[in-house]
Amino acid sequence: MNLYHQHSLKELNTFGIEARTATYIEYHSTEELCRVLQDPAIQAQPILHIGAGSNLLFMEDFSGTVLHSGIKGIEIVGETAEWIDVAVGAGVIWDDWVVYSIEKGWYGIENLSIIPGEVGASAVQNIGAYGVEAKDVIRTVHTIEIATATPRIFSVEECQYAYRSSIFKHAYRGKYIVTKVVFRLQKQAQYVLEYGNVRTQLEKEGKALNAQNLREVIIGMRESKLPDPAIIGNGGSFFMNPIVPIALFQTLQETYSTIPHYPAGEGLVKIPAGWLIEQAGWKGKNLGEAGVYEKQALVLINRGNATGKDIWNLATAIIEDIAKKFHITLHPEVNLIGSKGYL
Repeated sequence: MNLYHQHSLKELNTFGIEARTATYIEYHSTEELCRVLQDPAIQAQPILHIGAGSNLLFMEDFSGTVLHSGIKGIEIVGETAEWIDVAVGAGVIWDDWVVYSIEKGWYGIENLSIIPGEVGASAVQNIGAYGVEAKDVIRTVHTIEIATATPRIFSVEECQYAYRSSIFKHAYRGKYIVTKVVFRLQKQAQYVLEYGNVRTQLEKEGKALNAQNLREVIIGMRESKLPDPAIIGNGGSFFMNPIVPIALFQTLQETYSTIPHYPAGEGLVKIPAGWLIEQAGWKGKNLGEAGVYEKQALVLINRGNATGKDIWNLATAIIEDIAKKFHITLHPEVNLIGSKGYL
């Protein structure tokens, strides 16, 4: 277990926002985590659990204890001729898990290549890209309840997954810590190629269809429009793609005939938030030290010395402008963190 006091969080969030926490603890087993949570001094202060910090925006210093998982390990826990169940520690880097699965010849998460963050966060956020979501492959999520330090296993149904959403982001936000996730992957390829330009890009590059080539194409597509947080501070996609009634979409289509869209259930349509932001003229624009990335309008960036409030002021201006121009309310995918926890 590693414990630090008055610890900087700048290197622990991909925005590169300077903030501090009263206490920072990295644990390496569920036993260590439970001992931490059973400490009355820890329980008396706010508790925040973070992953790789790729989905957090610190608005100010945190007054309590920030916890981080160092639980690693990848273990086969079930298998048939068709599929394999694998338990992965919450502290495993997500893309390391993707690489491992491809090397083993297991299929299902190749479309989620190079998404930043850790495995525990994938089960909380229901990460997704190019037509695949974490919920498609998750079987169970193993957790520890923060208030009681007791274990609980959630089935995929109990997680109440939806677009970029789960029970851990709503009813149980800040109440459970993920320790490991059990995934079910396939032994035979079942590629998803119809979202975005995946199939077209594969053909353009003349690559044979296999998991490694699909991974390389997706990495190229993501890197062409998303900045490296090590160079430009950012939290990836800042806003969720809005899902709107088909009537509103049809009204917008009368003015914007080429508006991109995807089916999102009966009577609903998903519209790319980045397209809306770009149409509103925000792409490449700055508001103080905060900016909209010039290659992808969905990404807000730290131009150098932005605070969390600088980033949020920019986000608020964009939300208000999109609501005025398109009658659509954008919602952040990034979590805002105040001195006592989620805002």
